[in-house]
Amino acid sequence: MIYPLVIEERNAVIREYQWSFSQKYQDAAHNRKLKENKAQTICAVIENHVGKNLQDLSVLDVGASTGTIADYLSGKVRYMAAVDIDAPAIEYAAKTYSSPNLDFLVGDAMNLSFGSHTFDVVICAHVYEHVPSAQQMTSEVYRVLKNGGICYFAAGNKFQLMEPHYRLPFLSLMPRQSANLYLKFTRKGDNYYEKHLTYWELREILRPFEIIDYTSRIIKNPTHFRAQYMIRPGSKMQKIAQFVATHAYWAVPTYIWLLKKTR
Repeated sequence: MIYPLVIEERNAVIREYQWSFSQKYQDAAHNRKLKENKAQTICAVIENHVGKNLQDLSVLDVGASTGTIADYLSGKVRYMAAVDIDAPAIEYAAKTYSSPNLDFLVGDAMNLSFGSHTFDVVICAHVYEHVPSAQQMTSEVYRVLKNGGICYFAAGNKFQLMEPHYRLPFLSLMPRQSANLYLKFTRKGDNYYEKHLTYWELREILRPFEIIDYTSRIIKNPTHFRAQYMIRPGSKMQKIAQFVATHAYWAVPTYIWLLKKTR
């Protein structure tokens, strides 16, 4: 089922590319295998934390895009809602996936239409850098979570060698104007809209939550968390990642945290 929502301009994502992100970046938006892999990791992390199956949980996927992760999770939880500001992506999801406990909604992550204390779990995976205010989005996540609820939060670090959206080295570290020129010079785009934060900036906007780190656990045991697609067990990359996570955690390229609402 799909519920289209009217998004007021004052709360809308002004950047035009977000309205049809799934159409402009079809390879990423429609990579079903990768998204199913991510969904398996999400389930493994949440199950590890709650210590039981997920069948009694109500879950919201913020930034759900074409709905693959929400569809996978809907088969394991009591109720699944998926929201994205990209209307074509939500329309595609609603046409592709159908389940009595699954709803797709067009909406703004910074102004969620749900009541406070609604969900046991919120999924927010690689979304914060796309919204005008990551602070406002995480405040909304906090609001809609039940007391004691958790948010699966996957977040790219500003300090990363290779920017993941455009596959350009050092792009996320550049001042905005220089990043725009870099994109134009490499013919990858006209404007660098993403706003990655450092480890310390992420910690600051997430102060209301208790942060439970799963980054180091996944690096140490990717098989247990169904994360072999990210890091191959026994590989040189795993050893490097373990070293960085232990000695320079601020430089880890991607963090996977559970954010717990404690009050």
